[in-house]
Amino acid sequence: YLLERGPISLNLATRTVQTPNGEYAMTPKQCALLQLLMRHSNSVVKRSDIMNSIWETSYLEDTRTLDVHIRWLRERIEPDPSNPVYLTTIRGKGYRLNLI
Repeated sequence: YLLERGPISLNLATRTVQTPNGEYAMTPKQCALLQLLMRHSNSVVKRSDIMNSIWETSYLEDTRTLDVHIRWLRERIEPDPSNPVYLTTIRGKGYRLNLI
């Protein structure tokens, strides 16, 4: 099953992502997180919704795990992970994957 948005193509069967930077293997959580963001591309996905969906928890005191996974995704899909253009942080709300 292939999920495509803009320049990003996610193969759910092989858990690989094809980007302008190349092709990368992903962990199950990374794949699930990117899939969730791609399905809601151009919309803000709340941190709490991500934690519920991917980690099956409503515990939001320590979301460092989410921050690390977002960083790993940026390293895969962004031309410059330190200055993201696709996967942006919406302060106080969550994240948005900006893809057509």
